[in-house]
Amino acid sequence: MKKFVKKIDKPIDVAQLADDILAGSRIALAKGITLLESQRNQDHELAQTLLQTVLPKSGQSLRIGITGVPGAGKSTFIETFGKMLCDEGHRVAVLAIDPTSSRSGGSILGDKTRMEQLVKEPNAFVRPSPTSGTLGGVHKKSRETMLLCEAAGFDIVLIETVGVGQSETTVRGMTDFFLLLTLTGAGDELQGMKKGIMELADAIVVHKADGPNEAFAKKTVAEYKQILHFIQPATEGWTPRALPVSSYKRTGLEDVWSMIQEFQQMTNESGRFAARRASQQREWFQNSVTDELVRRFFSDGTKKQKMKELEKQVADSKLTIEQALAKLFTS
Repeated sequence: MKKFVKKIDKPIDVAQLADDILAGSRIALAKGITLLESQRNQDHELAQTLLQTVLPKSGQSLRIGITGVPGAGKSTFIETFGKMLCDEGHRVAVLAIDPTSSRSGGSILGDKTRMEQLVKEPNAFVRPSPTSGTLGGVHKKSRETMLLCEAAGFDIVLIETVGVGQSETTVRGMTDFFLLLTLTGAGDELQGMKKGIMELADAIVVHKADGPNEAFAKKTVAEYKQILHFIQPATEGWTPRALPVSSYKRTGLEDVWSMIQEFQQMTNESGRFAARRASQQREWFQNSVTDELVRRFFSDGTKKQKMKELEKQVADSKLTIEQALAKLFTS
C-alpha cells in the first residue's frame, strides 16, 4: 500500500528573505510576494515583519498606472514600453492585476504568458496578481507588493488594471502617473467611455497607430486634445496630453517616456509629487483599517458559523437582512 506523507512546510527565515530581496533577487522577491498574498493566519505576521524590514528602502520608484479600453493592447504596450526602459538601464516591475475565475477561484495569469519577451529580460519582473474578488479588481496586497518591488531595486513600477471600472480609481490612488490607452476613432470610443475615467488620466495614448490606422490615429489625437481642454485635470498644474503610439513599429514610446519624465520633474518642483504620495499613504491606512476589521471578523470561527446560519434564514425569508445583521453583531 502506498503511503502518503504529509509535507511539512519549511520555516521561513524572514531576515534572510529580506536580505535577498534587498540584494535584488527576483526569486526572493517572488517568494516575498507569495508570502504577502497568503491567506494563512500564520503567514500574516511574517509578511508584515518582512515588509517592515524592507520598508526604509521602498518608495524610490516612479509608479505608473495603465488602463485601457478592450482591445487597446495594454499588454503589448507594457511589454514594448518596459523593454525600452530596460534598454535604457532602468529596472522595471510590472504588476498585472489578473482576473480571478468566478467558478474555480483561480487566476488566469494570462499577462505573464503574453509578455514573453519582457519576462526574459533580466532587469524586469512581471507578477500577475489575482483579483481574488476584491473591489475594483485590484488585489488587496498590490500596494505592499509594489513596496517589495521598490525595495528590490526596481525604479519603475507599471501597474496594469483589468479595466472593470472601479479598478481605475483604485490604481489612480496608488500611482504617480496614470495612463489611458485607447484606439482610433475618439468619437466612437467616447460613447462607451466614462467621463470619470478620462478625468483620472494624466495622458491618453492612442495605440496601434500604424498601417491604415496611422492617419486615423493622428486625427483621434487631435480630437482628444480638444476634449481634454474641457476636463478637470487629474493633477493640478498639469495639462493632460494625447499621443499616438505604435508598439508594433516602436514609435511614440520615447515621446511617452519624455512626457512622464517632464511630469515627474514638474510635480517634484511644485511639491505635488510628495503631497500626492502622502495623501495616498493616508488613504491606504484608512482602507487598511477596514481590511483588518474584516480579516479579524472572518478569522473568528464562531462568527463564521453564525453567519452561515443567518444566511440560510435570510435566504428562507425568515429574517430581514437588518435583523440578521443585528443578531450577527450582538451575539
